[in-house]
Amino acid sequence: MGTKFTQVFIRTAGLYQLDVPTCLSFCYKIRLVFVPLSKVQGFPMNSLKITFKLIVAAAVANAFQGTSGSHQWVAPTASDLRSPCPGLNTLANHGYLPRNGRNISVPMLLDAALEGFNVGADAIIQAAKVGLLSGDAPTTLDLNALALHNLVEHDVSLSRGDLFVTGDNLHFNETIFSTLANSNPGKDYYDTTSMAGVMDARLAISLATNPQITNTPKEINVRIRESSFVLSVMGNLTSGVAPKEFV
Repeated sequence: MGTKFTQVFIRTAGLYQLDVPTCLSFCYKIRLVFVPLSKVQGFPMNSLKITFKLIVAAAVANAFQGTSGSHQWVAPTASDLRSPCPGLNTLANHGYLPRNGRNISVPMLLDAALEGFNVGADAIIQAAKVGLLSGDAPTTLDLNALALHNLVEHDVSLSRGDLFVTGDNLHFNETIFSTLANSNPGKDYYDTTSMAGVMDARLAISLATNPQITNTPKEINVRIRESSFVLSVMGNLTSGVAPKEFV
């Protein structure tokens, strides 16, 4: 991509605060469509300008899709169901999953994770299939049913209390979350080192307060995967650094 195109793109990206995936999509479209057209001898300059503006408009529209239109954040009503998983709740609050939290199939979960978080099926399909065991329906689940203890829900959560200790493993627990929220002091991000410290601290608390804690290799692997999702989905997939404001 030429210097002029790059300069225009940087200005546009800065103006509209485009995210990295949108920027990459923008560059790809420029390279695929605009650059070849610009090399066609005699191609009208006005048409080139219009093509460039259309690509910019598409990039901007894509950047704001998650906060407006069908994927605008809407708080759940009293009748809407939510799960112990903040990620699934976010997908429902933004309409990637049914906002009422009911009758959700495995394909719906996989599509929502990919569209909303850019997380592939291979990362969540096992948990999605196991989640079907939370209710009686053979092919769908309700989000609140995922609170069934020790199915996919587990002790030593980053944001929910242990069921035996608090009696509530479904709703957000600010005291529990404060272990993560207060970690990595003096920095505006979480990273793999700080997250490991949070996991150790949460485990120590549960071991000290929950005589019925379940802490088998299954739960350990689930907690590791969930913590890695926080850093990779809300931050940089390569460095494992996630801004605190996103978490």
